[in-house]
Amino acid sequence: MKKLKFAVLFIVLSLVFSSHPYAKTAAKTAIIVASFGTTVPSAVQSIVNITSRVKAAFPDTEVRVVFTSNIIRSIWGKRSQNPKKWTDKGIPEEILFTKNLLSTFGDLKSLGFKDVIVQPTHLFHMEQYQDLMQYVNAIDSIKTIRDKWKPFNKIALGRPALGTIGDIYPYHNDLKRAVKTFAADISLARQKGAALVYMGHGNELWSTGIYIELQQLMRQTYPEVKTFVGSVEGYPGLEDVQKSLSHYTPEIDKILLKPLMIVAGDHATNDMASDEDDSWKTILTKAGFDVETILKGLGSNNQFADIFIANIKDAAKASGIDL
Repeated sequence: MKKLKFAVLFIVLSLVFSSHPYAKTAAKTAIIVASFGTTVPSAVQSIVNITSRVKAAFPDTEVRVVFTSNIIRSIWGKRSQNPKKWTDKGIPEEILFTKNLLSTFGDLKSLGFKDVIVQPTHLFHMEQYQDLMQYVNAIDSIKTIRDKWKPFNKIALGRPALGTIGDIYPYHNDLKRAVKTFAADISLARQKGAALVYMGHGNELWSTGIYIELQQLMRQTYPEVKTFVGSVEGYPGLEDVQKSLSHYTPEIDKILLKPLMIVAGDHATNDMASDEDDSWKTILTKAGFDVETILKGLGSNNQFADIFIANIKDAAKASGIDL
């Protein structure tokens, strides 16, 4: 905790004093796409796709990528010592040399950016989004005697894909919007005569009831395919999914298994699709199902990725930021 406080203090001081007090800089806007991140090279493409679409939607706006996971950034930091090895594998430099949120705010301040929109690629308002919000609020809370010396004019935080709390943007509407982007998954499951099972991340510290709502809405919207949603952490877990599946046997004997995550990273590769004894694929196969896995993150779905573009526009409008 002390290290975090010192880190925030250092960034705050650098934000306040990084510009020459008499410098006149035209207002500029930047977008920070904030992802938890991934160390799996093949999974990076989902983040790249989101970022590329954001850049295309806002061609005159600076777009930066940050990874919020300290562990993941540390791994990429070590890999960046041999950059050619990773760029030859198709890893963009903005991923290889990605920074944390506070450092990126400092960079933008030094370059004269005055308005910043932080758009997370999180699914819903849970632990990771809550932490990110606290960081953003901390920077935005800096007050100076004269407004013109504030590090930034305006800072806005976009909402997650499936929404957040409050009545400004009812999360039920965001949920319906997201469900529309899953039509291709339903079509593929229907063609294969399979049930559709999503594996989300979840967490132990925040309610994960959104997964149950998503499952119910998927079934209402696409009644032709039975959809099940579970999570690696928290409720509903794999055991809950298995109990639900048991109500439909022998009607259901085949499963299309996909990650309900932005990237098909470590969890999708190992916890979901590996041949290890404790993977979802292995456990469901031993339960008698014919399981087909698809290692493709939500970020690679263009329709889903565009949700973040819409949320950036909403955040900009609500904060009076021009894009």
